[in-house]
Amino acid sequence: MPSPLYSRRDPTAGDAEPLLRPPPILAQLRPRTTISPVDIEAASTLVTGGVFRYTRNPMYVALTALLLAWTAWLAAPWAAFCPVAFALFITRFQIIPEERVLRAKFGRAYEDYAQRVRRWI
Repeated sequence: MPSPLYSRRDPTAGDAEPLLRPPPILAQLRPRTTISPVDIEAASTLVTGGVFRYTRNPMYVALTALLLAWTAWLAAPWAAFCPVAFALFITRFQIIPEERVLRAKFGRAYEDYAQRVRRWI
């Protein structure tokens, strides 16, 4: 018998339900694909389930959220520069090159995925 946690939606969970799911890294490990942002060519499976249904870059979104929380905790206007700079830098030097490799490797499947799911949120 399937676990009730996964067999039906808990009406009390609301918008927090995605937070109760396994972390994105597990979604990548299950199909035996790489989690390395350095060795992009080693990707063997296009992961589109789990949290990857909401954003194509959940780990970068999480890091940006941490920087936003740090900015709020510092309560210093200058700190707002950090999450913005991180998002711009990671988009230009990591995400765009990753997407180029994924397009070449997975073709139409990646194109369809990119049309359905936003890069950030």
